[in-house]
Amino acid sequence: MSTTPFIEIDHVTFGYDSRRTILNDISLSFARGKVTAVLGGSGCGKTTLLRLIGGVHAADSGRVVFDGEVIDTRNKQQLFRLRRRLGMLFQFGALFTDLSVFDNVAFPLREMTDLPEPLIRDIVLMKLHAVGLRGAAGLRISEVSGGMARRIALARAIALDPELIMYDEPFAGLDLVSMGVTAKLIRTLTDVTGATTLLISHDVPQCMAISDWVVLMATGGRVVAEGTPEQLMSSQDPEVRQFVRGEPDGPIRFHYPAPEVSEDFGPRRRA
Repeated sequence: MSTTPFIEIDHVTFGYDSRRTILNDISLSFARGKVTAVLGGSGCGKTTLLRLIGGVHAADSGRVVFDGEVIDTRNKQQLFRLRRRLGMLFQFGALFTDLSVFDNVAFPLREMTDLPEPLIRDIVLMKLHAVGLRGAAGLRISEVSGGMARRIALARAIALDPELIMYDEPFAGLDLVSMGVTAKLIRTLTDVTGATTLLISHDVPQCMAISDWVVLMATGGRVVAEGTPEQLMSSQDPEVRQFVRGEPDGPIRFHYPAPEVSEDFGPRRRA
């Protein structure tokens, strides 16, 4: 197997506007056939990182490299070709509510391949079986729970057997049993298919249990630490310790940056 990283983030800076930088000169690499978890609090740029890899946005500076190719968001042919090689589990599922469970999973197969319907049927049922929902194939999306919807979205993400699978908060909204099954499935899919897995999450225990490599990001789009799960769990860095242990006190701030309290709640000036 090649030792060249499958995905490289090379000195990338990005912001949605000129007032706030989301990612600040970060450099990361994601190894082939491995599970890499990107952890961090809300607003630190984790989901934005996935959008840059998927070519949804262009970096303000730096490069995003997909299997040796620098992603050019202006090159629609390149984007279509590269996106054919990745599967995406969106944070809120992004299922088509007017389609059945079966048709949601079949959608990428029908749009991006010329496979006959009998074969599509078999593939869809196999993917649904993998997430424990083969019996729900005929249901409408309005008839399934939030946790089931997340697993349906996972089945759709792996429908094309992608080389890169990106998961945005795959454990959100799942009960403990479904969470454990989903974590095991993510690990198994990586091991069996050789896919490169990029996992965005707040769930420290699940990520530490299934990941080969862990990246911790913080507000301001900076990388605080990276290493094996064992290295991060044993880290003595105050910011790393606070996050992985869920401690309320430490360098990680709970409040979004705001003016001093006295400015908003102090004595009001007369007009």
